[in-house]
Amino acid sequence: MKELERIQRQKKNIFAIARQHGIVRLRIFGSVIRGEETPQSDIDLLVELEPGRSMLDLGGALIRLQELLGRKVDIVTERGLHWYLKEKIMQEATVMKEELG
Repeated sequence: MKELERIQRQKKNIFAIARQHGIVRLRIFGSVIRGEETPQSDIDLLVELEPGRSMLDLGGALIRLQELLGRKVDIVTERGLHWYLKEKIMQEATVMKEELG
């Protein structure tokens, strides 16, 4: 099963973790979104935090998402993107939407 399919199956749990840690927007980028992942690939997430949240919130989300998905996860904010890679990542990043109901 492709990693993106596994992520889609865990969407409800992913969004529960995100909400608990103040993440208000989740985007996937990198090899997983391109369908080029290998067994060693990580899951790259670009996130937006609600005001007043800190790196501790990101760290907590990171640990819980890695446990849930059984794979290394990298979490970055737009502000934390390296200038050289920012445009490419922003074009590639795909918003994860939470289904209601």
